[in-house]
Parts: sequence; C-alpha cells; structure tokens
Amino acid sequence: MCGRFVVARVGNELVGELRADHIADDLPAPSYNIAPTARAAIVLDSAKTDPPTRRVESARWGLVPGWAKDLSIGQRAFNARAEELEAKRMFAPALARRRAVVPATGYYEWKVTDDKKVPLFIHSADDRPLLFAGLYEWWKNPEAADDDPARWLLSFTILTRSGAGRLGSVHHRMPVFLDADHADAWLDTSVTAPRDVLDAAIDDAERVAESFAWHEVGRAVGNVRHNGPHLIDAVA
Repeated sequence: MCGRFVVARVGNELVGELRADHIADDLPAPSYNIAPTARAAIVLDSAKTDPPTRRVESARWGLVPGWAKDLSIGQRAFNARAEELEAKRMFAPALARRRAVVPATGYYEWKVTDDKKVPLFIHSADDRPLLFAGLYEWWKNPEAADDDPARWLLSFTILTRSGAGRLGSVHHRMPVFLDADHADAWLDTSVTAPRDVLDAAIDDAERVAESFAWHEVGRAVGNVRHNGPHLIDAVA
C-alpha cells in the first residue's frame, strides 16, 4: 500500500518527462510527509480541449466521488486495489474517464520485522521521480456558493497491486508504478480499454521497481506533524 509519500520538488522538475502543457500556480510546497487528506500535485489530460491539455493540478489525497454527501468518504479511499476497480462504484467511473499520474520523490512503507514495524523510504536509485497510477474525481460542495473557490474539489487515489519482486519482501502491496510510456498511455483520454493499459502497466511494474532503492528512516515520519528533509535520512 502507500500511506505516506514525499514530493521534494515541484513544477517541471517533478513532471518534466510527462511534458505538461499547463502547471497550476497553486501547487503545494515540497513536503516530506504527505498523508491522506493532504494536497499533492497530480497530472491529468483534460479532454475539454482538442487536442487534450496535459495539466498539473493540486488535488486532495483521498478520492471523493461526485455522488458523495461530504468529504469524509475520501479518508478511506487514498488507495484503490487495481484488481477490483470495475467492481467498485467508488472507482469504476474514474477508471473509464478520469485517470491520473501521481509523481513523487519516493514513498514510505512500514516493514514488519521481529514483531515491530520499521519505516523505510523507497525511492529511485537515480533520483528520478516515481510515477504512480492514479484516478481523480471532481466533487461539488453543496454548501459552498457558486463563486466560492471551494465550490469544486479535485481529489485522487493511488492504485496498488500485490507486492512482487524485491519490493514483495517489504510489503504485500505496492503502488502501480509507471514508466513514461505507460504514463502517457494511462493519461490518454482517447483510450477505450483502460483495463488493458492498466494490466500492461501492472505486468511491467516489477521491472520498473527493480531500479528502486530503500533505507530505514526514523520513526518521526509516523507523525503527520513532522516534516522536512531529515525525515528521509537513513538511520544506522
């Protein structure tokens, strides 16, 4: 699973290889302890233009579908099992029409060893951003006025798959990792069979993850009030 991640850079430094056409001016600042309900940058293709516009937007972590009565449902929808999307009312519509890529410097996972949990920071060995497959939704706040900036909320979830390869020894679930080619296909709004694209990415995720590295970090990351680059420092 993925319950905390890191975005140490923003803008083109974070999403350069995805060739964004538009980068929002309200992206969150770098953060070393992004938790569910916090905001992060996501990449999506907007089909409202021809050709579609690739956008980098600020979104709330935890998917809130359009039919939700309030935001609380998003607190438990920060991850979505890739193998179950079509069977879930929460995720099936977004799979068909609202797919996103979530770029990150790395993410944290807690490995159980000798009856205790050890926090690890997982990242690319060459310092390139990780790309997670995700879904997004727009939610209309029924209590906000039409001219209120909070009228519409953009939210997202990160897809996970069963743990495999070297990362399978860390946790039984892991994010669906994308390389640049799979990310392009995943974002393509003209795709009529997104499950085929997703399955191809899942099959390739183990290869993508082979280049990752990880190390143990301090337990301070377990508290959302802690932030800063020291959180990803290796401990002895």
